[in-house]
Amino acid sequence: LSPSRTKRTNALMQTCGFYDEAGQFTFKVGLPGKSGVGGGIVAVHPEKYAIAVWSPRLNKKGNSYKGMLFLEEFTTKTKLSIF
Repeated sequence: LSPSRTKRTNALMQTCGFYDEAGQFTFKVGLPGKSGVGGGIVAVHPEKYAIAVWSPRLNKKGNSYKGMLFLEEFTTKTKLSIF
């Protein structure tokens, strides 16, 4: 992808990749990401890494319950978020 398209894709993932929980994901995890109704989550630290997790149990907002907990713990312990 071009730098412009990459920037737009990351921005879309950051602002609406988790349905009604995008703000919480941004606050708790600090990465652009996208969830799926099958329990998968992909998150990106631009130009550094990408990570994917899967756990089928969904929370009330339709996102992977354990996946979100893991990513929050991962970025907290490693200090590898964009914020």
